[in-house]
Amino acid sequence: MTISAFEEIQRGSHEILLPEELKTKLASGKPLRIKAGFDPTAPDLHLGHTVLITKLRQFQRLGHEVIFLIGDFTGMIGDPTGKNATRPPLTPTEVAANAKTYAEQIFKILDPDLTQVRFNSEWLDKLSPQDLIKLAATHTVARMLERDDFHKRYTNGQPIAIHEFLYPLLQGYDSVALKADVELGGTDQKFNLLMGRELQKHFGQAPQVVLTMPLLEGLDGVQKMSKSLGNYIGIDEPAKDMFGKIMSISDELMWKYFELLSLRKSTADMVKMQVDANQGVANPRNFKVELALEIVERFHDKTQAEAALADFEQRFKKGEMPSDMAEVTLTTPAETIPLANLLKEAGLTKSTSESRTLIKEGAVKIDGVKVEDINLLVATGNIHVYQVGKRRFARVGVNKN
Repeated sequence: MTISAFEEIQRGSHEILLPEELKTKLASGKPLRIKAGFDPTAPDLHLGHTVLITKLRQFQRLGHEVIFLIGDFTGMIGDPTGKNATRPPLTPTEVAANAKTYAEQIFKILDPDLTQVRFNSEWLDKLSPQDLIKLAATHTVARMLERDDFHKRYTNGQPIAIHEFLYPLLQGYDSVALKADVELGGTDQKFNLLMGRELQKHFGQAPQVVLTMPLLEGLDGVQKMSKSLGNYIGIDEPAKDMFGKIMSISDELMWKYFELLSLRKSTADMVKMQVDANQGVANPRNFKVELALEIVERFHDKTQAEAALADFEQRFKKGEMPSDMAEVTLTTPAETIPLANLLKEAGLTKSTSESRTLIKEGAVKIDGVKVEDINLLVATGNIHVYQVGKRRFARVGVNKN
């Protein structure tokens, strides 16, 4: 492999530990075993989940073997990462149902011929009590408390159950069982990923390279994409809804989506696109259309993607929106403004309480996409069309003071 392969893998990554080791592994010419683990905590995936899967696909395009690991065993412990309280474990029935859905969805991105779908119950179920005690003996309590979420909970006097200390050890042991060359994860998984590296050394294996990917912000441009926050784009959503949501993201956030989710645009392509947009040679909106078409086609097909574009253009270019729509510019001292406040200040509602009621009732849309989160925050630096009910429209721009 050449350094250009390293640069392709490095694109969009938050951190590589250690980059020289990865370059050496790539230069060996040997297909590498690339691991990423997913706890089946929800029955379906959104675009935030696919950041790691897209990076896995980039490895596959370079000839490497991907191991999509479903943590059916560890899912019954519950990943404590980022949690300020002990997380309720999933039942075996919940794990099985969610895992089945994951396996069906990932091949919308990954090449089945270059993918192994594995379940960590294959080896973790076989560990005896003696094996678990030996595994636990490889690390100290002090080492575990170096982990940020454990440290915070301990300092704040919040309980930490003993079984939660087992989670990073078991995730690390997955890398031993699979003889992983590289493991991918989110930035919040760094401690667990490094645990795998240390355990591989303990068991006499070459340590894996750790590659962390940033968390993808949702439609609000601020919080990470999450179903609980209502700022997500589900990969099983109808094509038209998916297209409209992608078109609603800010121009600034669009570049991050390209970097983390696009398989068609190279790094050089994206640099040129940004230069052209900044110099006024190209309209960023046209690039956003390209992104929306690529993503929708990936999870649906080309025909549905083109139909979604046609529907979008019809609604926003051919008069379904009123031609005399009000143009409003708002300012705010913060990076975001609550949607309920925006609607009031733009004159679309009489009060924030009315705004929240209408959002809850499903009567509010942004760029034609219904809003479901009554606490949605709108990022500054954007212009969107806001609709309340059937007749109230305004094109609103929000700038920071």
